Amino acid sequence: MIQLPPIIKNLIIINVIFFVATFYVFDENTLFEWFALFYPQSPYFHSWQVVTHMFMHGGFMHILFNMYALYAFGSPLEQMWGGKKFLFFYFSAGLGAAAIFTLANFFTQNFTASAVGASGAIYGILVAFGMTFPDSKLALIFFPVPISAKYFIPVLILSDLFFGFTGGDNIAHFAHIGGALFGFIIMLFWKQNQFKRWDQ
Repeated sequence: MIQLPPIIKNLIIINVIFFVATFYVFDENTLFEWFALFYPQSPYFHSWQVVTHMFMHGGFMHILFNMYALYAFGSPLEQMWGGKKFLFFYFSAGLGAAAIFTLANFFTQNFTASAVGASGAIYGILVAFGMTFPDSKLALIFFPVPISAKYFIPVLILSDLFFGFTGGDNIAHFAHIGGALFGFIIMLFWKQNQFKRWDQ
């Protein structure tokens, strides 16, 4: 069992609070209109949505998978980096996801789309995990044989890229791509500079 580091624990708590408030306390549509990420020209857009959309989720399975991935892939990174560096990376990937999602909607003229979820930040975490622990074996529910992170994570990102262009579902694939891209850029920068924890 992986120990739950403090930053990840608090992120999970905040996500659960938002989820409970959305579906069991307040009117669901009202909170989505306030905290989901909308296109800047939308009447529902507010500047804080670039952050708050990371804590909103569309359903139980959505938050379950995201929080499990945050725990499973993020915990080793927080333990290695320290809390401050992990939190910077997490929010940077999430903001990158928001930027690429918005840019994709601009090019496709899809001005009514909205995005919720920590998935963009999680994809950044996945990239960081794959670059840091490339030979780690991942046991997946839908795949009977353990697969190395260095193979699974690129395939996952490429599948998002494919479905992002083909469309047909309500998943913000380009938000995933954005989180992965920004995570990759940050990791490249950190690898080219001497690694150090920010809390020492």
